Amino acid sequence: MTSGIHHVTAISGPARRNLDFHTRVLGQRFVKRTVNFDDPGTYHLYYGNQDGAPGSILTFFPWDHAAAGRIGAGETLETAFRVPAGALPFWTERLRAAGVAVEPPIHRFGRPVLSFQDPDGMRLALVGVDDLAGESSWAAEGIAPEHAVRGFYGVTLLVGEAEATGEVLTDVMGFQKAGKEGDTLRYTTAAGMGGVVDLRIASGLPRGRQGAGSVHHVAFRAADDAAQAAMARKLVEEHGLSVTEQKDRNYFRSIYLREPSGVIFEIATDEPGFAVDEPQASLGAALKLPSFLEKHRAEIEAALPALA
Repeated sequence: MTSGIHHVTAISGPARRNLDFHTRVLGQRFVKRTVNFDDPGTYHLYYGNQDGAPGSILTFFPWDHAAAGRIGAGETLETAFRVPAGALPFWTERLRAAGVAVEPPIHRFGRPVLSFQDPDGMRLALVGVDDLAGESSWAAEGIAPEHAVRGFYGVTLLVGEAEATGEVLTDVMGFQKAGKEGDTLRYTTAAGMGGVVDLRIASGLPRGRQGAGSVHHVAFRAADDAAQAAMARKLVEEHGLSVTEQKDRNYFRSIYLREPSGVIFEIATDEPGFAVDEPQASLGAALKLPSFLEKHRAEIEAALPALA
């Protein structure tokens, strides 16, 4: 079974600032520039590893004047990336040199963690992991391969219904309960990238509010349409959850739901991938639009802010 996180989609402020931070500071590859299919007046920007592989993809809807989000119950508290275990001193120095406030390193579930925020206040972390030398990264300027980000480690969700959320993760998404530390329950898969979901109990916290710096949804992997349909049936028939119809996002096909604590989950197919409309070697080089928006290309391009 294909399992793990496929991508995470967040909301940001100005697109150019977002692009600069995630490609130049964090060293991610700019995998795709397109638009929000439901609101084509704004970009949908995708970052990931060299291959643009599921489990490495962080995406953003950037709005210049987006109000700040508020962390709370039913939201993603933190999105974490994997880096080689010895790379955290390098990242501490690099982030501080870029003017990023870095929290003192801590250990969670036995691994070193460096937490910080992007320019919009999105909570991010780097987790030191052993034996990543052979994995794909991206040759970003100033970041040697032995330091580079290797895709997602996982996400931390603020939930009020940890048991019900955990059942969705184990019964549908392919995770297994792996332990508890303080008020956090950990679920893992065998997937290298995106194989960790932490559930932090949010007792008494008010509901979160989405805005700049907040995660809109977390997407989980399905190998293909058949696997996705089977997951949808289980969600409806065995967990009593409502699931949307499938939506074609060009690079994957998606269904959406709110899990029992209110976090928006997506299930996205691995097919067809990001090279479906441009060569792998030049991913992110040009604005790509779905076929139904091509006739509006001129007006869409005129309305979008410059990225360089």
